[in-house]
Amino acid sequence: MKKGDFIWGLALIAWIIVLVVPQSREAFMSATGSHPYIGGFFKFFILATMGDLLGIRLIKGDYLIHEGVVLKAVVWGIIGMMVTLMFTLFMGGAAAAQNAGLLPFAGANIAQAFFGSTAMNLTFGPMMMFFHRIMDLWIDLSYKKEDKVSLSGLVDKIDWHSLVEFSWAKTCLFFWIPAHTVVFMLPSEYRVLVSAFLSIALGLLLAFAKKSQMSKN
Repeated sequence: MKKGDFIWGLALIAWIIVLVVPQSREAFMSATGSHPYIGGFFKFFILATMGDLLGIRLIKGDYLIHEGVVLKAVVWGIIGMMVTLMFTLFMGGAAAAQNAGLLPFAGANIAQAFFGSTAMNLTFGPMMMFFHRIMDLWIDLSYKKEDKVSLSGLVDKIDWHSLVEFSWAKTCLFFWIPAHTVVFMLPSEYRVLVSAFLSIALGLLLAFAKKSQMSKN
């Protein structure tokens, strides 16, 4: 075990302690409940970045801290704010569609969770992943001090096979839809936090995908 593994593990344990100890959990949930966008920002800012770092550790063998790690964490934070809004929109929308007879099983929580998760991950999910990929690439190229970074240039540099075949076709369908179905069945105050924890698992999935691609090449 390397020093970085110890630090990463301590950070994860610290989060778990905050959520396990009743006093700290109540204070944390009260603060994030009163300020949901700020709460969503910092949950993803920290936990999704931890997932990124763990993915790098698995691919490179060490925790290589990119110069733009703070900017990348801010991008994750913005995504956390998006997710905070989207959870309410898609869960509420699924319930409204069920009540209007546009979707079946009105009043069944598991059906509402599944429909909300499916709709979100087939619409918002791919666009969110594209946004993250574009911003991540922009930060990488900015620190390489290339002459000009344009949106057209960024689109050309995206690995579309990885984005479409893995991120959209595989993780949206087989990971995020079932995962968010479970998340949507939780009390609303826990949904964004659990989704942020799931981003650590996504970091592992991305790492395994990159390792597999590298071995093929």
